[in-house]
Amino acid sequence: MRTEIGLGLQSDKPAGTYARLARAAEDAGFDVLSVFGDLMYQPPIFPLLEMAAATGRVRLGPACLNPYSMAPYEIAGQVAALDLASRGRAYLGLARGTWLGAVGLPQPRPLVALTEAVEVVRRLLRGDSDGYAGRMFALAPGTTLRYDRYRPDPPLLIGAWGPRGAALAGRVADEIKVGGSANPDMVPVIRSRVGNDDVGIVLGAVTVVDTDGEAARAKARTEVVMYLAVVAGLDPTVTLPDGLVAAVTRLVGRGAHEAAGRLIPDEVLDRFAFSGTPAQVAAQAQALIDAGVRRVEFGTPHGLTDDRGVELLGSAVLPLLSR
Repeated sequence: MRTEIGLGLQSDKPAGTYARLARAAEDAGFDVLSVFGDLMYQPPIFPLLEMAAATGRVRLGPACLNPYSMAPYEIAGQVAALDLASRGRAYLGLARGTWLGAVGLPQPRPLVALTEAVEVVRRLLRGDSDGYAGRMFALAPGTTLRYDRYRPDPPLLIGAWGPRGAALAGRVADEIKVGGSANPDMVPVIRSRVGNDDVGIVLGAVTVVDTDGEAARAKARTEVVMYLAVVAGLDPTVTLPDGLVAAVTRLVGRGAHEAAGRLIPDEVLDRFAFSGTPAQVAAQAQALIDAGVRRVEFGTPHGLTDDRGVELLGSAVLPLLSR
């Protein structure tokens, strides 16, 4: 099966920017466009609908929504709207969510929440009127969506790193995304945890590409520090220098992101970001392709500027990939 190459966009841009970037990405040959669902950014549905109107081929989806900040019936409605607007090109990404304590949202029983959210969404999209009684979510008998859907079963992606989340993806999903990783050594780990060869593995991370490779890597270091403390401890294949996460966390807390980035060694950067010249970024992506991923997702900010990054990824990175 041909490996897909996608772009992951942060939802922090003005109206019109998403359409322009989406058209450029589709023209360059990208297969999938994802919009992150990070806390306090624009809801993904806004950029996704804009991109749906501007494209005709690429798959589109949020990566990811969560059942704590959005009820499953609303998740079903948003993916149904995107699927209708894109004429059957939508996918749905679900994850437990991160940093929700900042808005006072507890996250009890995440596996139960995700499992039941999937069940509710699927029943609603399929028009099942039998009702559902879960431990966290329920549908009364006769409760159905009051509008037509384009498809009853858009593809489902689960965002997860750990064994239990991966096993859930193996049972209910079409894909699993390991967010914040560019590490090919994680692919066999995730494959063993998923336990289902039909589920595609997606790896995606911060990406900064430029003909000035050193400038690209310096910017990537600054971008990575925001989530290094979240994901570094989830990767069993990486040994970090003693005290690195604590030092980075302290500096980020003071707003010293560039200073924090300078602490990250090259070998650590290459596990948690795609960065450098087009040849360097292509080599990192090819290592993931060779390891057996179904999709590589180049995450924001893409380059020293959005437009230049997308242009270089399409014109100078994609042609180097064997997939």
